[in-house]
Amino acid sequence: MAMPLSGRLAHRYALSRLVAVTIVAWSAALVLPALPTSFALLCVLLIVFGATAGLADMAMNAEGVLVEKAFGRSVMSSFHGFWSVGVLAGSAASALASHAGIDTRAQFVVEALALGVVGAAAARFLLDYPTAEQTDAPPVFALPSRAVLLIGLVGLCAVFGEQAGTDWSALYIRNELGGSASTAAFAVSAFAVTMAAARLVGDRAIRRLGPVRTVRLSGACATCGAVAIVLAPNLVFGLAGFALLGIGVALVVPLVFAAGGRVGPHPARSVAGVAVVAYASGLAAPGVIGGIAAASSLTASFCLVAGLLALMALAAGVLREPR
Repeated sequence: MAMPLSGRLAHRYALSRLVAVTIVAWSAALVLPALPTSFALLCVLLIVFGATAGLADMAMNAEGVLVEKAFGRSVMSSFHGFWSVGVLAGSAASALASHAGIDTRAQFVVEALALGVVGAAAARFLLDYPTAEQTDAPPVFALPSRAVLLIGLVGLCAVFGEQAGTDWSALYIRNELGGSASTAAFAVSAFAVTMAAARLVGDRAIRRLGPVRTVRLSGACATCGAVAIVLAPNLVFGLAGFALLGIGVALVVPLVFAAGGRVGPHPARSVAGVAVVAYASGLAAPGVIGGIAAASSLTASFCLVAGLLALMALAAGVLREPR
């Protein structure tokens, strides 16, 4: 809900300042979920946390589009690679804190201070849009245009595959393939590590192949991974399938944001529109996958995932760069 507001904010305020403020606000909001004593209050505080997360996400991606334009070559994949590294680091830090018996409130306060300071310090060196005052302000709450919508739908398929790998890989290995708890946990790691590695080296492939061919090859890889998961006769094939799925979806979301930033006079607005559509998978995927699994099996759910990833590959042409 907060993401569409970011386009107007990016027009009104310097982007470097917006990144700094939203990251500090998001870091501060991290403390809130550890405080409530009731479920209703937790939901209210998670709304605040989600809103600051959405605004910070859009500000960072808009800055990424600006930096990529300044470089004149693809760098967005590397930025998202560090996002994936952050996911792994955050998971490891939480696991260590839990194992050491550290109080969650103390852990989140320390992390919020550290992340807020680092984010604010780094934002001092970011770029700003030089022509923001020379264009008309976008609407306060901007809905995506047709071009942005099509790009966002490609992102929706990619995020759906990413959600499937992140949220359901362990359960699939455990329930469908009979793996142990440790093997199931390894499936999540295999997916996350391969996705992070692919993003960190992906810009080189994007520069050589271009966004359309990269998404088509990524979609083919991700589809093969999902099909391998569905047909896996044993744990080895299942783990390999999740690794291929991680590689396949890794580069698509960065390319979707970069393509959205090239649409229209307000890159931040377009990035926000792409995110609203693409991140809708974050809302839909758990219910859809879980619902199909409850009615049939997780194998049937991953058949749908394979279909969406194949559709993503076929629709890659909407990411073609303008001449």
